[in-house]
Amino acid sequence: MRRVAGVLDGIERPADLTQFSPAQMEQLAEELREEIIGTVARTGGHLAPSLGVVELTIALHAVLGDPRDRIVWDVGHQSYAHKLLTGRREAFRTLRQAGGLSGFPSRDESPYDAFGTGHASTSISAALGIATARDLAGEHYAVAAVIGDGALTGGLAYEGMNNAGQRGSDLIVVLNDNSMSIAPNVGAMSAYLTRLRADPRYERLKADVESVLRAIPRIGGTVAKTAERLKDGLKHLVVPGTLFEELGFRYLGPLDGHRIPLLMEVLRDARRMGGPVLVHVITRKGQGFAPAEERPDTYHGTGPFDPRTGAVRSGGGAPSYTQVFGEALVRLARRDRRVVAITAAMPEGTGLAAFAREFPDRFFDVGIAEEHAVTFAAGLAAQGLRPVVAVYSTFLQRAVDQVIHDVALQRLPVVFALDRAGVVGEDGATHQGLFDLAYLRAVPGMTLAAPRDEAELVHLLATALAGSVPFALRYPRARGEGVAVPEEPRPVPVGRGQILREGKDAAVLALGPLVAEALRAAEELAREGIRITVADARFIKPLDEAMVRQLAAMPLITVEEHARIGGLGNAVAEFLADAGLMTPLRILGVDDCFVPHGARAQMLEECGLTAQAVAEAVREVRGIRPLAKARGKVR
Repeated sequence: MRRVAGVLDGIERPADLTQFSPAQMEQLAEELREEIIGTVARTGGHLAPSLGVVELTIALHAVLGDPRDRIVWDVGHQSYAHKLLTGRREAFRTLRQAGGLSGFPSRDESPYDAFGTGHASTSISAALGIATARDLAGEHYAVAAVIGDGALTGGLAYEGMNNAGQRGSDLIVVLNDNSMSIAPNVGAMSAYLTRLRADPRYERLKADVESVLRAIPRIGGTVAKTAERLKDGLKHLVVPGTLFEELGFRYLGPLDGHRIPLLMEVLRDARRMGGPVLVHVITRKGQGFAPAEERPDTYHGTGPFDPRTGAVRSGGGAPSYTQVFGEALVRLARRDRRVVAITAAMPEGTGLAAFAREFPDRFFDVGIAEEHAVTFAAGLAAQGLRPVVAVYSTFLQRAVDQVIHDVALQRLPVVFALDRAGVVGEDGATHQGLFDLAYLRAVPGMTLAAPRDEAELVHLLATALAGSVPFALRYPRARGEGVAVPEEPRPVPVGRGQILREGKDAAVLALGPLVAEALRAAEELAREGIRITVADARFIKPLDEAMVRQLAAMPLITVEEHARIGGLGNAVAEFLADAGLMTPLRILGVDDCFVPHGARAQMLEECGLTAQAVAEAVREVRGIRPLAKARGKVR
């Protein structure tokens, strides 16, 4: 699906767009879509969001073409057209590949990426900071934040708008309204925007009234100024709510987000107005690719697919941990009516779609609002329910205070199902779930566990729901090991690990899916005459100290898909120090760095988290190899 030379080939920087005619811009939109579809079909990625903002991206760069102008993309999964228009066309085929372009804006990648993003609701605050720095320096360039209506369900967006309205700095906020985040939007804000989309009469009526008043001889101008004081009353008669203007923004819209000339005209007006201006544009997620238009949730983030049919290529094999979790939760909820499930706008991604279908009155999608999700769960637990918050590890980072203050401090039995824990692959640094053990292990009363396979995931979920304390269960973005999933989940003893293989030459204490790598390393070493013990930590907190003491009779290696700082290895080192045990210890994990994007298996190898790396560490502690620098750092 290689595109023939066209107008896109003549663009090296946004300023080149100023020479384009309207017809050329329409052609450019087609070429951008062709390039995005062809590339994502090979690499996977965020297809539907990027297709939906092609015309908006062209208009933004045509109006804000000065290299000093700044555009901040909220979340950033819609930034593919932006990358293609800012000098990265030749590199675009490397999207999300190791060493290639990030799937999100990155300050390390281009000066046109004004702010690195990957989590929602951040753009307005960041853009206001940039605009304020501009004002302090006495400079004059435009700053725009592009935020989706899904991201407006996050509280940070309103904190930013509230401050922007109070400061009054020149700032353009473009609301990209497509009625979706990853799943269809929920909540009062979604309903409010729906009413605005359905009732665009206000701006037309206001313009008609002003035109009539100003036409009155001699007194028209004065009457029009007086009528300006009445505009809020007029709005309330016509449009249900004036939230944005009450926050201090001039509101323009709603506009058709696929009409480039209209978008350019309104963006120029917004720039001339000065102060905070919100431009409300209506777009269609997946625009220009029928499968993505029909199933925007499926193609929000997709693997490689057939660009002719849209059929996503299946990896086959064992079910994913996400799927196993979702099915197990449904079975457990059938037995216990107290079980409820909460997601922050990701019912499909977290495996809760089946739960939502079977128990619609016990399922709660709170929108992109992780802080609210956690405190909401705390309230449910305070009344005797058993809430399960299913959330990506990287997104729970946004609610650490709520976990500590609202859940743990009150010893409430909230279960945190941490999907995408560990290395996530192509989504890269903003989405790697490598810090959850560190930020949760220090929280008093928190129980932390990780399954080595899908059967253990089912049993540990039953354990979490049977308890009466906060419980975090982490599992990776990966398929399971292919073991049979038990029909009847059974709780296991909290704080108890398992020795799976016994040897006398060294011990490996592994966590989660890396237990399988440790067992493979044991097989490799056995062929060399080296017999090692392999144990599954299973629980990080409380740690199975009796088992660790037993393992400490020989050189010990810990293996975890987590930062080396604050994880399983640190917990073991603390215990050994407190117990006065002088056991040689090697900690295999991710070193003090942010892991970039690339295939999951490739990044695990780069981080030194493979069977071969475990075997090499055993050889080192046995003195068969010189002791190397601690592995775990992506090189």
